[in-house]
Amino acid sequence: MLVEVTGTDAYGNEAYKKLFEDILSESGKATSLEKVRMLLNPGTPLFIFSALMRNVPESKTIADAVSIRTEGNEVHISISDENYAPHILSALWKMYGRDRVDQQTRFDIKIENGDEDAIAKVEIASGEDAKQEIIGSLWRVLPEGIKARHNISEGRLITIAATEEIMTEELKEKALRFHNETKGDADV
Repeated sequence: MLVEVTGTDAYGNEAYKKLFEDILSESGKATSLEKVRMLLNPGTPLFIFSALMRNVPESKTIADAVSIRTEGNEVHISISDENYAPHILSALWKMYGRDRVDQQTRFDIKIENGDEDAIAKVEIASGEDAKQEIIGSLWRVLPEGIKARHNISEGRLITIAATEEIMTEELKEKALRFHNETKGDADV
């Protein structure tokens, strides 16, 4: 992931870059971003962050995160992507109740009288959820007290402008220019 920071304070620029990289690493979202640009102007104050994701986030179904098979009257699920394990278990409990869902190991689940096709189609994460997680990571980098925010989202590019002053049309236009510069030739 390429991270570019411009601003009025060289030390602050490096500190924000490090903070952002740490937050993304902890959240597990670093690999989902291709490029991040930050404009930091604490004197105004104005902070603009643009994040270009590697792919447009798509919805995930249970079938995307497990291998699934039916044996007799039981559906067996082996979770291959542990990030979705809590969502899968919750969805299965909602569909069948806790008494019919047997979590045998951390990644293996058995459902009595389950419907393999219906289970496979259950959505466990929406593309919008993935965008919201990245927006949340961007917000965590902002200084406390920065309450006025303006989001621009287009395909795989998200831009956030933030100030503690009034979010004027001029600041929104500056954010849009920054957004478009970040987009450049990228296919968003």
